[in-house]
Amino acid sequence: MRSISSGTSRVFSDAWPAVTSISALILAWEAYVQFSGISPTALSAPSRVLIQGFEQREALASHTLATLQATLFGFSCSLCAAFLFSLLLDFFRPLRRALFPVFIITQTLPLVAIAPLVVLWFGFGLTPKIVLVALVTFFPMLVALVQGFESTDRDIEALLASMGASRRRIFVAARLPSALPYFFAGLRISITYAVVGAIFAEYAGAVRGLGIYILNAKNNFRPDLVLAAVFVSATLTLCLFGATVLLQRLAMPWARIAEFKP
Repeated sequence: MRSISSGTSRVFSDAWPAVTSISALILAWEAYVQFSGISPTALSAPSRVLIQGFEQREALASHTLATLQATLFGFSCSLCAAFLFSLLLDFFRPLRRALFPVFIITQTLPLVAIAPLVVLWFGFGLTPKIVLVALVTFFPMLVALVQGFESTDRDIEALLASMGASRRRIFVAARLPSALPYFFAGLRISITYAVVGAIFAEYAGAVRGLGIYILNAKNNFRPDLVLAAVFVSATLTLCLFGATVLLQRLAMPWARIAEFKP
């Protein structure tokens, strides 16, 4: 109980500076719009964004669910692919020199040029969004996993080998647990890219989603609705990021215990 209460108090103590700074920025934004006389079609006040977002809550919720679906499906495919390829690169070292340059090249492709092509190839459904989200989030997780496998203590591997453990057993008992901190670091990075990738895919061509909602609001000269959708996107990203942190604490309880030590 003591560790839980100390952990909760630490969360609040870590969160209040961010809450304070964000609140100050919003208040400054509101004051600037109210006293500068700037047109609402150029910059909407946070209060107007909040009101209009609430009035459009059903439409925003519908489009958010579409974006969330594309994000989760694409991220799941990316996660599975990154783990499988990391296994191949770890067990078959010559593949690393052959495949890593290809993976790096995929990250140099500009998303603004690839997104319309993917939509052209796969249509306006869910598939192009999944492809783009997977493309954006695959590489950070792959690099994190490969680096995590390489961080395994050589003495532990030598000890397991001397006890007759197979290479697969050494991987499960030593290399995989060593990669967990790196994996979750890559997971947190990738999940922030996932929502952006899904919205960009929708922006390039879609029927539903926050990307198409933002595009329609922009074409109708409604910056308040654009900003409302942006706030929803940011909130969705923060929730997914928080979910990865929670997952890490569940998967690595020893790290959580160490974190709460005085």
